[in-house]
Amino acid sequence: MNILPVTADLWDDFEDLFGKQGACYGCWCTHFRLPPAVRRENDRERNKDHIRSRIETGPPPGLLAFEDGKAVGWMQVGPRADVPEWNNQGRGSAPLDTADAADPAVWAVSCFFIRSKARGKGLTHRLLAAGIDFARSSGARLLEACPMDLSRDSRSIGLFVGSSRVFERAGFERMIERKAGRPLMRLVL
Repeated sequence: MNILPVTADLWDDFEDLFGKQGACYGCWCTHFRLPPAVRRENDRERNKDHIRSRIETGPPPGLLAFEDGKAVGWMQVGPRADVPEWNNQGRGSAPLDTADAADPAVWAVSCFFIRSKARGKGLTHRLLAAGIDFARSSGARLLEACPMDLSRDSRSIGLFVGSSRVFERAGFERMIERKAGRPLMRLVL
């Protein structure tokens, strides 16, 4: 298993992982990057163009996991400011301190996407461990997430935010729970 920050030279691998549909109904991991009005106007091609431009511009907005040379997993991780919709005060993921939304040292793990054949093998745990290292080496002092506590189905689309069990095992602490079953969790780096 090899986990790397996604850069322009890995676009083909990212595109292959997300497939023709763009993962999660054509989102292309833009849900927390774009305001709702733009998301409603966009189609999967515009979302794809948006994330491609973001990846090409850098810095890396997340990590890709590879197995046998094929991308099998993705985790969006980076400064909170890079995912502005994640900071909205109406969300469970809103920062405890509003200044954290613009602080380049306060990072967020906002999304996962795992190839269906790679699910159930601990890949989310490995991606998160690599994301913690990536955040720490990039100067982050806090890493936050807003995962789900429970899901009736391990294939639930809502699990794109991750499972709180994964974050607990990695040492994250629950800070606040504004929405039932969706704690804001934090790891001090």
